[in-house]
Amino acid sequence: MKKDWILKNKVNVTSPKLPKFELYTRYVKEIWDSKWLTNNGPLHEKFKKELKKYLNVSNTELFTNGHSALEVALKGLELEGEVITTPFTFVSTIHALTNCGLTPVFCDIEEDTFNIDVNKIEDHITSKTCAILAVHVFGIPCNVHKINEIAKKHNLKVIYDAAHAFGVQVGDCSIGEFGDISMFSLHATKVFHSIEGGLLTFKNTELSQKLKALKNFGITSEETIDYVGVNAKMNEFQAAMGLCNLESIEDDISHREDIYNVYSQGFKECKDIYYLPRIEGVKHNFAYYPILLKNNKTRDFLFEKLKEYNVFTRKYFYPLCNNIECYKNESSDTPVAMSISNRILTLPMYSDLSLDEVKHITKIIKHELGENIE
Repeated sequence: MKKDWILKNKVNVTSPKLPKFELYTRYVKEIWDSKWLTNNGPLHEKFKKELKKYLNVSNTELFTNGHSALEVALKGLELEGEVITTPFTFVSTIHALTNCGLTPVFCDIEEDTFNIDVNKIEDHITSKTCAILAVHVFGIPCNVHKINEIAKKHNLKVIYDAAHAFGVQVGDCSIGEFGDISMFSLHATKVFHSIEGGLLTFKNTELSQKLKALKNFGITSEETIDYVGVNAKMNEFQAAMGLCNLESIEDDISHREDIYNVYSQGFKECKDIYYLPRIEGVKHNFAYYPILLKNNKTRDFLFEKLKEYNVFTRKYFYPLCNNIECYKNESSDTPVAMSISNRILTLPMYSDLSLDEVKHITKIIKHELGENIE
């Protein structure tokens, strides 16, 4: 370890983007003046319209967080039975299925994208299968066209966990326009956030009123309650933060792209480091920067060693969802996911991270792995 390389300030794997204080307090003043704190307030409605416009999607509905949004999506589609999904995701994805009375069926993932392997999905389809829940891992889009083809062939619903994929496009089409419903997380650690928050996008306008009711206790009018709902409404303070951050989202993504380029340039000659490449025809959002090391021992060594330099990474996603206590008895055979989970390390990536810090982190990693440093 080179002690003179220790960073003065702690660098976390992620850090929330905060707008100018004056901009946020301007919206807060509006909230104070209106005394409208929640229940589809004026900022909520404005935020909803602005998101629909920015993302170029057919319909939007806002929620207090992404997990609640995903559960409401599953309830809204009235699913029963088994849902084919990935073990390489944050556990929220699988908890949502289980909380809605659905059975997760784990399918292995692709080596080059870390997304669900579309060539293995049909191997898991049974008479009980009702849907596919795929995850755009790290903001990298799944093979949406192949998934759509499989779903149509077997009459299945498609839900996308797009928690990481805000602003991503496939060709000229928003990632939120694929499948029956897509869920975006607007959590503080994401590319774009509203402190906490969740967003559903969907093409079937008939779902709008149902989803709106489900997030508000199932209430459809002052005197009617038609569904068993939850309380998952976004409040005005969350909407205010979202409106502020939406003003700078393109600059934030641009800076993340610069960070991606610095990391990738630094690692391009490293034979024992794999990083996710860009996909032709995709507008990326550069949500995370994961790397794969040659084995579990190297990953764990680097994870601990970087802390000594004041750099904090994350084993994301580790352990696999089908290896945690809640779900480890589920029948599944996912060797690719297991290999990736054991070797993955997610590096710092956020809007306020400087390119000099990125260069420094890259240099430290190469040094500790015995790579040449120019």
